[in-house]
Amino acid sequence: MNQPFRHKITTAFGRLLLPITGLLSLIWFLIRVVPRPSRAAYPCQAAAFPIASAFVLWMASAVASWAGLRQARLLFVRGRFGLAALALIVSLGAGTYAVLEGADPVSATPLAARFEPSEGANQPMGIGQGIFPGRVVWLHEPEAARWDGITGKWWTDDNTDPVLVAQMLSDGLQGLTGTTSDADAWVALFRHFNLTHDRGDVGYQAGEKIAAKFNFNQTNARSSGNESYTGPQLTLAFLHQLVDVAGVADTDITIYDATRAAPKPLIDAVRAVYPGVRFVAFVASSTGNIAHERGEQIAFSMPLTLERRGGNPTFVPKAADDATYLINVAIMKGHDLAGVTVAGKNLFGSISSDYAGGETTNNAPAAAGFHPYASVHDFGNGPSGTGDWDFAGRDMGTYNPIVDLIGHRDLGGKTLLYLVDALYSTRRQNEHLTNGDRFTTEPFGEKNWPSSIFLSQDPLAVDSVCLDFLTAEPTQSNVHGNVDNYLHEAAQADNPPSGLYYDPEGDGSTLNSLGVHEHWNNPVDRQYSGNLGIPGGIELFIPGQSPSTAITEARQVAATPTSWALGGYPNPFNPAVTITWSQPEAGAVRLAVFDAIGQRVALLHEADMTAGTYEATWDGTDDAGRPLASGVYMALLSGDGRRQRVTRLTLVR
Repeated sequence: MNQPFRHKITTAFGRLLLPITGLLSLIWFLIRVVPRPSRAAYPCQAAAFPIASAFVLWMASAVASWAGLRQARLLFVRGRFGLAALALIVSLGAGTYAVLEGADPVSATPLAARFEPSEGANQPMGIGQGIFPGRVVWLHEPEAARWDGITGKWWTDDNTDPVLVAQMLSDGLQGLTGTTSDADAWVALFRHFNLTHDRGDVGYQAGEKIAAKFNFNQTNARSSGNESYTGPQLTLAFLHQLVDVAGVADTDITIYDATRAAPKPLIDAVRAVYPGVRFVAFVASSTGNIAHERGEQIAFSMPLTLERRGGNPTFVPKAADDATYLINVAIMKGHDLAGVTVAGKNLFGSISSDYAGGETTNNAPAAAGFHPYASVHDFGNGPSGTGDWDFAGRDMGTYNPIVDLIGHRDLGGKTLLYLVDALYSTRRQNEHLTNGDRFTTEPFGEKNWPSSIFLSQDPLAVDSVCLDFLTAEPTQSNVHGNVDNYLHEAAQADNPPSGLYYDPEGDGSTLNSLGVHEHWNNPVDRQYSGNLGIPGGIELFIPGQSPSTAITEARQVAATPTSWALGGYPNPFNPAVTITWSQPEAGAVRLAVFDAIGQRVALLHEADMTAGTYEATWDGTDDAGRPLASGVYMALLSGDGRRQRVTRLTLVR
């Protein structure tokens, strides 16, 4: 999907209006930001900045054109014809830019308003996933991504520091699991996955296959330029963790993108250290990619009939089908059609589909028919267009195939870990890295790369956090429309706003909540419910930051909850777990724990309560005080006469 999304204003009135708009945007930006630079991260300033900066470029080009023309005239009068010609060329070039580009200062950014959430800040929905439900770990190391944007390639060790990247990943794994060593972190991840997938209280077993879904949307087998993909530094750090720390044989690891191909520089770097790793792509290549095969067919939750050549049978790649565990290695960047691409959108490369009549294509999402259902704004010529890339923007509360992919048992259902590469970021999914992609908000500084990675066990929490970061960044001009519709649908997949019955296996069983979604309080403080001491939402965890201070301050300002929520920490637990819940209204509340076969083992609380946030501690014993065995238990919160929330609790003796 390579079509750019750009609206142009071409009327005479529009040409006159745009420079005025640019000047007003510049004045507004300076008045607001100069007294307090942190305001540059606010959504209104994020919207004004690209218009103001484009206006400045237009003014500079207009002045340069005028000065060049004046200098050319003076040189011509003096008989210095060569220099006069050179000055005239400069004048014409600058003037051409001013007329064709500068007169349209917002042509580089869509005219639609930047993304604004339909719900307010800190209003979590869904059920958090993970050892610490809803936790997203953010690592930011400014010196990790230090490419100057001009010299050489970003993916060399001179420009991306492998030592710092490896340390970031190590710190992230320990922060995600609450452990103090990488080995313990992997044990915790595998045990939690297996306990919550009815596989017993076991860690990784030799011979189990791991498939890692990378985002190679912009690359082909011979790419060697500054295309955007997960580079050798993070890939080798990731493989070091799996092979040398977690004990996975490199021959049991597959890196795949079933619609694209891994680039040669990455394959060469991996093969030099871990030769057994397989790279699976759309087709085989002489550089080391293996052609993908097909696994189970996906049963989408509604017929995908809107795309002109879509609606064809669609399959999970065999690499994912055969794997015991999947790791989603995404990239954080903007997207023309979907607004952003992070972990959810990354799964568009986890399918295989042909056009009618068996015509093969690496654009499997088009053959499946995804694009009209994932379009967060009018795309191309919108609903009035008749082309292959003309789509109407989807409303909130409508179906999105990303939910089916996250919920499918062989894709999101197998995912052990979500790792988001935000070392470098681009405004578009198919854009080469350029200096124009650098971030400008704090803490990234003035025109620096994000130089970050994110880790989570919750697909919706990590996408929500990355969406908030991208929304706050003025350079990310594609982030507009109903970008978080899929997050609302997935968080409430058991009762989605669309009213659909999500069942990607077609076996008659609906999905449960796939994770938790919310937006932070503001782009300066970046606090989610978990950071504010309110249970049931996202926690943005930054290693080295004291959570006690943040919680103490936040509890003084915590508002009455607006929705039901339930969570527990630590999870897995031994000897005790703190169960927290929020209720938006007064009434009778009952909190009980059930075993895997549905028998109640403990009644923790039953009373009339006022609206608020509460907690209870469970020590892993039944109502008679007898210790219970290791295993998965379900805490069920009932209120208002019906079941409100359920959360898994994992007891590890």
